[in-house]
Amino acid sequence: MQADCSDILSELESWYARENGQYLLQETRNALSDVLDTSFGYHILQVGVSGGRPLCADSPINHRIYCTERLTAGANLLASPDEIPLDSDSVDTVIVHHCLEFAANPHQVLREVQRVLTPQGQLLVVAFNPYSLLGAKAYVRRMLRAPLWRRYRPVRERRLSDWLHLLGCEVVGTRRLYGLPPAGRGRLRDYLTRGDRWIARHNLPAGGVY
Repeated sequence: MQADCSDILSELESWYARENGQYLLQETRNALSDVLDTSFGYHILQVGVSGGRPLCADSPINHRIYCTERLTAGANLLASPDEIPLDSDSVDTVIVHHCLEFAANPHQVLREVQRVLTPQGQLLVVAFNPYSLLGAKAYVRRMLRAPLWRRYRPVRERRLSDWLHLLGCEVVGTRRLYGLPPAGRGRLRDYLTRGDRWIARHNLPAGGVY
């Protein structure tokens, strides 16, 4: 599992380095900013995609831990997300960034994250929405055995919500992004970007990422 997941995360980080990936990353940061601005404590942990593109760089929590399964830029903890070498009830905020949909046992990843999270801590999950344009594209690429998507197992919003409730977590809310991925150049891209941000602003369920 570890080798496969590491390869997938490498592909995913390469995708996030491209133009559309950079756009989505910034939109994700903007969506998380309100929560992160009010997250206080001693430790914040991001698991999954980190690289040189963390989501919690502006968090008021100074001790930031970036956990990945392979040595990569910005990572300071090498570990599997289903076996995090941190004490129980020790982390104030956890960000799970595209970790569940590529894990062999996503429920175990959530159990481990819940173990290290403090009782009043905050968990932020970023995942691909299978019921979207991006989700449909990912499904086709998975069928074609594309390197990035061959181990992709989407986790639906409702299923994730059920898992979190079973773990005793309260689901506060959901934001949806990337419903209309920008394409092309110039005026076309500008129109698509404005349309995508309109979809995100109204939190429509067609968002490619939730």
